[in-house]
Amino acid sequence: MFRLLVALHLFFSNLYACKDGLDSCRQKVVDSASIVEQTLQIPLKNNQRLVFSTTPPHAKIIKHDPYLSLYLVEDEKKFKYPFLINMNIPLGVLGVDNKRVVEGKIIKKQVGLNTLATFSEPLSAPSLLLNSCCALAGIVTPRGIIEKEYIERFLKVKEVSYGDIGIRVQDENGTVVVTSSNPFIQGNLVQEGDVVLEFDGKKVKESARLMRDILFSPIGSKHTLKIKRADKVAMHKAAIQKRAGGGYKADVFLEFLGLSFDKNLRILHIEKQAVRYGLKVGDKLMQINKKDIRSQEDIYTQINKLKNEVNLLFERENFQFFVKVN
Repeated sequence: MFRLLVALHLFFSNLYACKDGLDSCRQKVVDSASIVEQTLQIPLKNNQRLVFSTTPPHAKIIKHDPYLSLYLVEDEKKFKYPFLINMNIPLGVLGVDNKRVVEGKIIKKQVGLNTLATFSEPLSAPSLLLNSCCALAGIVTPRGIIEKEYIERFLKVKEVSYGDIGIRVQDENGTVVVTSSNPFIQGNLVQEGDVVLEFDGKKVKESARLMRDILFSPIGSKHTLKIKRADKVAMHKAAIQKRAGGGYKADVFLEFLGLSFDKNLRILHIEKQAVRYGLKVGDKLMQINKKDIRSQEDIYTQINKLKNEVNLLFERENFQFFVKVN
């Protein structure tokens, strides 16, 4: 009885829910002013809005996720019929903007912070993914779809952070394969090409779920990985450390040392622990261990080959110099 009353309350408190078919969701997006130029400003309960923006919004910010460019802000307009998070398994969803509704489904799930989900049909960005009752199933950004699990977690946590054990993975022929491994995380014995068989005793079936399990784990928690390398299977212990990059932040593992880069490989920010390297904001990374670097992908390739010594070549005002890091 209690669940029925709750369901009825949610239904009647939302004028747009499941009303008049697909166009009701588009009308709700329009009436709520959820899409403003290149930002999303989605009204939620408690007089708050979920904002997707690459620049800080002009509003009172409650919290911020710099990895996914999400903000939770106070809603001065106080839209009467806020969006709910879709708690059901979406069989099909709607891509909705101010002008149209596109029916389809997510065909590739979000794998961590760097590989966002993709849709079966072309969608405008930014826009919303909704179910037929106008509940939020994801948001469409220029880089792809941020799925509801990440949105829901962002809304729940007090302070935004993500866990990391130093690996990036992808699905390959029914297995989950390590594509990159961070050599700067102490105790990380996993290598590029390893197949992840189990995480905490549970079979790993897809990279999307594995990365969520890692990212959403508490910092400092202990976990066990079952890894296959060539014909050998081994168990590895891993401690969750704080993720330093990903999504709308650069993610080349050097962030773990306190160095953040822009897309042109120039230093954006230097953390306290990296001051000892004598670098400055604006210094451009040119080489890793004498191998030329032209993109973030090049950095991944070279870091996967690192052993103990890491020599970085930087350029500053046409002057080049080496820095050894560890």
